[in-house]
Amino acid sequence: MRLRRLVVAAFVGMFLAILITNGLTTSQIGVDAAGAAPDGRDDAVPVVVKNGGPVIDTTGGRTSSRVAAPKTVALTFDDGPDPQWTPQVLAVLAKYHVPATFFVVGARAARYPDIVRAIASSGSEIGLHTFTHPDLGEISATRIDQEMATTQLALAGATGRISYLVRPPYSSEASALDNAGFEVVRQLGQDGYVTALVDVDSDDWARPGVEDITTSTMHAASTGGIVLLHDAGGDRSETVAALERIIPQMLSRGVTFTTVTRAVGLPAADVPASDLERALGTVMLAAVATARLAIAALEVCLAVGGALMLLRLVLMSGVAITHGRRCRTREPRQWPRPVSVVVPAYNESRTIAATARSLVGADHPVEVVVVDDGSTDDTAAIVEQLGLPNVRVLRKPNGGKPSALNAGIAACRHDVVIMVDGDTIFERTTVGNLVAPFTDPQVGAVAGNARVADHRSLLARWQNIEYVVGFNTDRRVQDVWRAVTTVPGAVGAFRRSALLQVGGVSDQTLAEDTDLTIAVGRAGWRVVYEPTARAWTDAPATFAQLWRQRYRWSYGVMQSLWKHRHAVVERGRSGHIGRVGLLLTGLFQIVLPLTAPTIDIYLVYGLLFLDPARTTLLWTVALFVQWAAGAIAFRLEGEPKRDLLLLPLQQLVYRQLMYAVLIQSMVSAVAGTRLRWRTAPRAGSFSAAPKPPPTVPNAGPARGDAA
Repeated sequence: MRLRRLVVAAFVGMFLAILITNGLTTSQIGVDAAGAAPDGRDDAVPVVVKNGGPVIDTTGGRTSSRVAAPKTVALTFDDGPDPQWTPQVLAVLAKYHVPATFFVVGARAARYPDIVRAIASSGSEIGLHTFTHPDLGEISATRIDQEMATTQLALAGATGRISYLVRPPYSSEASALDNAGFEVVRQLGQDGYVTALVDVDSDDWARPGVEDITTSTMHAASTGGIVLLHDAGGDRSETVAALERIIPQMLSRGVTFTTVTRAVGLPAADVPASDLERALGTVMLAAVATARLAIAALEVCLAVGGALMLLRLVLMSGVAITHGRRCRTREPRQWPRPVSVVVPAYNESRTIAATARSLVGADHPVEVVVVDDGSTDDTAAIVEQLGLPNVRVLRKPNGGKPSALNAGIAACRHDVVIMVDGDTIFERTTVGNLVAPFTDPQVGAVAGNARVADHRSLLARWQNIEYVVGFNTDRRVQDVWRAVTTVPGAVGAFRRSALLQVGGVSDQTLAEDTDLTIAVGRAGWRVVYEPTARAWTDAPATFAQLWRQRYRWSYGVMQSLWKHRHAVVERGRSGHIGRVGLLLTGLFQIVLPLTAPTIDIYLVYGLLFLDPARTTLLWTVALFVQWAAGAIAFRLEGEPKRDLLLLPLQQLVYRQLMYAVLIQSMVSAVAGTRLRWRTAPRAGSFSAAPKPPPTVPNAGPARGDAA
């Protein structure tokens, strides 16, 4: 248990790291905003800076500024690299043999290192524009250091070089610096960075039009200077088109294009990175690439899960409703002979009495065989002390549930065998309704309507939603399409000849009910669902018990699907079960539960790193789809709608538990782990089930009907 928790904790931690890594390298919040905080006091800004040039050097404790040489223009591009626009900008620059300076955002450089390398190899210069594009005047000094250091690592990993040239986000001309802005410049200088502001801001981020961008930029043609443009952060088609005008016009006026450092007479901005910086940068790029792949897979899961939810809603609103209408309008049926009931029991002392009483209180004649499978409590003694009519106790050494069922089947006297778990109670009409479909000689098995017996706890009510909206609705759809794959162990009936034909209950899987049902269907028998045959089962009372139960179920279903996989390519009835029944079971009991939690993951991810309003809207739409499906299912089952109010919380909590269970089941299946039949502790509460009638002797076994 401790190792499993450590593995789960490590997996969750790694997954959170992936989400955060990808979030930081893809977030667009703050990029290309209209501006930062409004200007404040500027009395602490030196005159040499306010009246000086755009390149400010505060390294070594000294403050100086530099201006571009006359008729010299440095085109600069912020917020990149961008996979769409940066290559187009580079293509225009290459067309006219013009270098430029690109102030890259570290997060984007880590995502697109190949484009950063293309910038470097083109002869252009690279400067730093922080890692996540924050307003440096609004964050701490420590955070500024982190922003610059991580950007350097991204640059080192992509090109093997680092840069001392930096442009703070939301900055403009030197004359616009206030005290907070200069303090940022001063701190950057203490760390060895030279700050490059601008002479001309093209305002291209606002997309004013190609003509306006060109006109505002041409002011630098006569005096020279540093020009601000953008190669990312939105649609930059106007910027690219404006470059095709700006460069030829300036060249015709004798302007020389160069980089920022050359324009002001500084050494080249980039220098070789150290071995450690290159190594750490390479690790960063690998982590970002891994995160991108993981998020891409997550997005695929999100798309698959969304499609399956919509498909499920369509099936519910169409096929399941059709099934409900058929059930209401069909002719009454009645199986004319007594039936046998097998109750496999292992340490069921808390619930076996209620189960036995409900069975003999049925309005249809039954014989009940309780198979005590080596219980270590007084399960068998409790049944014997009840003295119920037509109830026998069969004791055997512990051999597992399939073994107990087969022993009970061998002891039965009648042609129809009902299988009931030892923690389940029947309504008075359940037996009669359950066996009525056997009037059709093609029917080999009937699935009943299993319900949660206790609705007092939140966990029990969540399970009730799952039973009503999930399991029973799936059986309605499968019944209409004649491809039922699971007769639940809590309430199901089989024709004895069908059981003998398939060799009884197999112990090769943990989901013996699913395994047996598929086998009966592949043998040519029809399996149907009877929603009026209700049985109330004692659901797990704690999350630990629920985990163990669903782990066994999920693992067993996977085993059953794998065992009967060849049915997919077979012909006739078996092929139909394989191509329809197994497909529906795999999609809605394995794939959908595995992909559904991505909706909740993306809710948190989107609120932090994407557009919060759009993220919330999409999550609300998904929740509405699930609520609509739940409303249809509750109406079909006659359930009160108030429990649907618990659906949002169920999605956020219960669904994650089921996801973890499926993950563990898949790991166990791949590892080939074998599990044995274990009975979880019983709460013994049947608050939602109708009270059984007083026990009276029933009609007893019919004469001449023994097998």
